[in-house]
Amino acid sequence: MSHPAISLQALRGSGAEIQSIEIPYERHADQDAGAPAPHPVVIVGAGPVGLSLAIDLAQRGQRVVLLDNDCRLSTGSRAICFSKRTLEIWDRLGVGQPMVDKGVSWNLGKVFFRDQALYQFDLLPEDGHERPAFINLQQYYAEAYLVERALQLPLIDLRWHSKVTALQPREDGALVSVQTPDGAYSIDAQWVLACDGSRSPLRGMLGQESHGRIFRDRFLIADVKMHADFPTERWFWFDPPFHPGQSVLLHRQPDDVWRIDFQLGWDADPEEEKKPENILPRIRALLGRDVGFELEWASVYTFACLRMDRFVHGRVVFAGDSAHGVSPFGARGANSGVQDAENLAWKLDRVLRGQADASLIDSYGSEREYAADENIRNSTRATDFITPKSEISRLFRDAALDLARDHEFARRIVNSGRLSVPATLHGSPLNTADTDSFDGTQLPGAVLADAPMRRPGQEDTVWLLRALGPDFTLLHFGPTPAWAQALPGVLNLSIAAPDDAHAPGVDLIDARGLAAQRLDARPGTSYLLRPDQHVCARWRRPDEAGVHAALQRATGAIAATA
Repeated sequence: MSHPAISLQALRGSGAEIQSIEIPYERHADQDAGAPAPHPVVIVGAGPVGLSLAIDLAQRGQRVVLLDNDCRLSTGSRAICFSKRTLEIWDRLGVGQPMVDKGVSWNLGKVFFRDQALYQFDLLPEDGHERPAFINLQQYYAEAYLVERALQLPLIDLRWHSKVTALQPREDGALVSVQTPDGAYSIDAQWVLACDGSRSPLRGMLGQESHGRIFRDRFLIADVKMHADFPTERWFWFDPPFHPGQSVLLHRQPDDVWRIDFQLGWDADPEEEKKPENILPRIRALLGRDVGFELEWASVYTFACLRMDRFVHGRVVFAGDSAHGVSPFGARGANSGVQDAENLAWKLDRVLRGQADASLIDSYGSEREYAADENIRNSTRATDFITPKSEISRLFRDAALDLARDHEFARRIVNSGRLSVPATLHGSPLNTADTDSFDGTQLPGAVLADAPMRRPGQEDTVWLLRALGPDFTLLHFGPTPAWAQALPGVLNLSIAAPDDAHAPGVDLIDARGLAAQRLDARPGTSYLLRPDQHVCARWRRPDEAGVHAALQRATGAIAATA
């Protein structure tokens, strides 16, 4: 598979170098085929979601055509807050470490009201996790690492300068019309995955819309380059003296770049507010007149919480911002989109291999629509608190802020953006309900919590999530039952407490007992994990029939039969 010549050195270069990359156009053999070229999977949109989805499918052995109408990576920092869960997904895709190495890691946030600090919060108050709660990293860096990884995978056919102009769905696929600098051609796709952003042209081509709420307020994003000794924390001000009556958010990014969000109000003129002569006084008011800085990038946006009614339309499936959108406070946009990609990839892989019925893709829709509703609910609540629309709601908000200085209960009311966490997929048709009693949060539908482990005879730390297989995994707290070793496509991992480290057949040693603690595991407990690392079943004493049934349910077989 040939790829347009992109300098790998430039992809690992400075922010300015990455944003200046112009990817050359290359004519593809499909354009000379004389008939629509057949392909199993076409992904539209090479942003973080489309790239993550393509990499995941390719690592599972699937051929992917990835189309993007542009010839550049994103400009400006755009999405910057990537969550622990997104980093864990990117670890599996081979890009997590460069993201963390380049990014700014943080766990702490502080909330201010007028000229006083109210309180701080820790998004990862316990240790024993490989990844931080968040990193801040400009989107163009994230895209560069993902493109670099995609270029390493011969099953990904990455085509830039390729604009989808028409989409004709049918029962067994869709005809995709593509416009290039050399003219038009068509692709006959079994599956089309729309990752083409909030203004999704593919959504319009199907006559679909997103529904929800647009908030009557505007915000200015300003990326400022400066040397500052502020700590690496998330700072949020309500009604600060340097921007009275509004709110402000400050984040550190790599390369001495700082993200500042200024609330402007609904009456602000977006074009006027983007002019440097109007932005610079706001920044000086925050930083002080003696602080030197450069304005790198700015944009004005409006809050919106929207989603499509359904994400799955036959063989056309929507993911990321094309399917759902939230206001940016809470970092729920790109993070939920990458989780969409992870949920969809393993299911589509099984369908393409003939290991599952196409109805398994419907569970992607139900699960990620549920997650989108949770994100929209949290985002809407945050937006309503940050931008009160009546005098009564403002009085309530300010009273809560006053109380939060001294009272813990009021801090639970204050909402400067509930930060992104993965949804627990309650009620998923792929879950097997508990028949035994468990404590804790690791119930069916939850993402498995990471924990430090050791291999027998070794002292180096290995991480539980990295030890899981690419397909289903059975964790056994104790010996692996003999019948479990014959389960097709299932990785068995026997986990032992340090005192039992020398028992036969041990795969992992729970070095600090954190895995057993987080999973409420006793000797004999087993957990069945999906390929996307969600718990789908658990037992105190599993039996062969019960595990077989749970595997059937988790691959959609029982749901399809019902």
